[in-house]
Amino acid sequence: MDMQTADLLVMGFDFGQRRIGVAIGQMLTQTATPLCIIPAQDGVPDWGRVDNLIREWQPGMMIVGLPLNMDGTMSEMAVAVQKFSRRLQNRYNLPVEMVDERLSSIEAQRETASEGPRRQEHLDHVAARIILETWLQDETHRTDNTK
Repeated sequence: MDMQTADLLVMGFDFGQRRIGVAIGQMLTQTATPLCIIPAQDGVPDWGRVDNLIREWQPGMMIVGLPLNMDGTMSEMAVAVQKFSRRLQNRYNLPVEMVDERLSSIEAQRETASEGPRRQEHLDHVAARIILETWLQDETHRTDNTK
């Protein structure tokens, strides 16, 4: 994959203590697709699975959902998310940005409601897709990245 193509791909993460949803998105179309859910133990992902995804998709950057409280203040989980984001950046030497994910879980629950018992299997990576599309469709970061 050439450098121009890699710059167009963005990987999104919905961090959780037991599961981390992953999605891949395209800068050009501003759309994202759920990829998978990576198991985690106390917030530590299966790094081998993350390594494989990074190697396979070769994203130009990564987006991580930041779980703020409804009033915009930092939640307890936000501290763990920031730590995860730093680890991603250090491990893969790619830019990592965070995006407000306050309503992504509600939207993911709404989208997967018809799946019944299988719903939880898809919830986290659907949330990752929503987080990534939120970032992709936000014009404010584009001016910073094109300079």
